Amino acid sequence: MAARDINVIALVKGEERYVFLYDDDSRAEALETLARHAANPELSFSWYDAAVLAQKVRQQSCRPRHVRFQPRADRRA
Repeated sequence: MAARDINVIALVKGEERYVFLYDDDSRAEALETLARHAANPELSFSWYDAAVLAQKVRQQSCRPRHVRFQPRADRRA
């Protein structure tokens, strides 16, 4: 089984902690979850909080992937 990168975004509001874990294939679901939490009147999680975290989700999708070092073929190792 191939390893998958897990993305993490978090928000601390007073005593409350909101931590969201998602992989690259689940970005849309993560954004939907942020909206669902913001729409829940029982949570202190606001639409502003959702917007800020959604921006972070989108920024993480633009980040470069891990690049492995490969020595140049014309140099001795």
